[in-house]
Amino acid sequence: MSTKPELNTAPLPLIPEPVSVRFGNTPAEDWVTSDPFGEVTVGVNKDVPRTDFSITIHKKGASITAGSEAALADGRNAFAQIVHLSAVRSQLAAAATVTTEQPSDPTYRIPALTLNDSPKHAWRGLLVDPARHFLPVEDLKRLITVMAVYRLNVLHLNLTDDQGWRFEVSGYPRLTEVGAWRERTVEGTPQFEGEDTFTEDRHGGFYTQDELRELVQYARSRGVTLVPGVNLPGHAQAAIAAYPNLGNFPERQLLVRETWGVSDHVLGTSEASFQFVRDVLEQVAEIFDSPFVHVGGEDAPLTEWERSPEARTRREEWGYSRESEILGRFITFAGEVLRDKGKRLAVWDSAALVRIPDDAIVLAGGEPKGVKAATSRGFQTVAAPESVLGLDRVQSRNEPAGAHPVLSLEDVLKASPLPKKLSDEHGKLVLGIEATAFGQFIPTARHLEYMLFPRLVAVAQHAWGSSIDTEELHERLRAHEALLAHLGVESRKILD
Repeated sequence: MSTKPELNTAPLPLIPEPVSVRFGNTPAEDWVTSDPFGEVTVGVNKDVPRTDFSITIHKKGASITAGSEAALADGRNAFAQIVHLSAVRSQLAAAATVTTEQPSDPTYRIPALTLNDSPKHAWRGLLVDPARHFLPVEDLKRLITVMAVYRLNVLHLNLTDDQGWRFEVSGYPRLTEVGAWRERTVEGTPQFEGEDTFTEDRHGGFYTQDELRELVQYARSRGVTLVPGVNLPGHAQAAIAAYPNLGNFPERQLLVRETWGVSDHVLGTSEASFQFVRDVLEQVAEIFDSPFVHVGGEDAPLTEWERSPEARTRREEWGYSRESEILGRFITFAGEVLRDKGKRLAVWDSAALVRIPDDAIVLAGGEPKGVKAATSRGFQTVAAPESVLGLDRVQSRNEPAGAHPVLSLEDVLKASPLPKKLSDEHGKLVLGIEATAFGQFIPTARHLEYMLFPRLVAVAQHAWGSSIDTEELHERLRAHEALLAHLGVESRKILD
């Protein structure tokens, strides 16, 4: 159990667990207000460590002090959770009271407390996948709002894949006219043997550049950074369906991929393909204020490069002996384009099979030991082990179609996203952790919420890195079911 006895009977079941918090002794110390967000005072104190913040609440008001603007955002979000939990508690108390009188104005009774906190990890993220199933802007905003309450500060958007291209690129209108739509979608888990069944509904959608800019600002105002994911040169079938000249066999007209799995169709080696990479990444760099742009870099089968006469000629011109070196050239080129725009390249760790730029960051999506492999090569690394943070996995054996094997809430609670033995030198290269929710089996935003919550709240605790007993965290999660409902989230119920 927690080493701080006052937390076990705390008036508010905070998640993540603060480094330290002490509540007032009597209700007389509580702050009663109708406008907590308007009346709280905030400020940055340069004498405070940059990642630290403190919250003080007493009967006369509330204040937040932090060592930097980023820490102040964390403080505001922690304060927001305190306010929302107080509102939920008041609603539950009112529901248990028989009365015909309803207050004309909402009044919050917020417990007095002194809280000091600081995160262990700078990157506390979630990947969602509008490329496989489109997610409307308003649903992304709701997700950002809830993430902020739990101090998750990175939303990684997988914007392009074989199954859909989801944003405007100036000069390439067919990316959204053609690449953003598929005529049907495989049902369930594909068999790849001609036995699949399909929903015949046309699926798609895309974001305008203005919509993305507004979403970036919406997220930034809540302390959340949007990291764009643009898959190149693999996972490119939707782009090639829109512009066949970008592929290895321009005479062939592809469809946007209607099933899951890895497509063999990768970008060709022509100058047009490399110009396309430049144009896309330069525009992405202008739209998003994230210092990182993720290009995937994995799942680029060599099949077409082996068969293409042009690819063979280009490989020889470049002095390469293996097709895998073509993938390395794309990755190096992407890194150069982004560096010129003041950004850093991010890739999956499976892309480390080829040469990647020294200043790239690596997302370790395999087992936790992948973090050790990436940091041992000197890369700053984000731990995203699918085995314990893959929230597209089914939560029990009785779930609808989804990724396997089962990843229950209890599994996530007990998870160790980082290797148990990591040297201090390598540990300093770990930026943080990221949960993933790939969209193959998640057709709607509400289904996404069902898959994310409450498991993502447990991930938030792991990402923050403070110490809390697993059983105690489980109990607090029960209290957060009401908070998630208050925030408009359709969470999966916690089962005994």
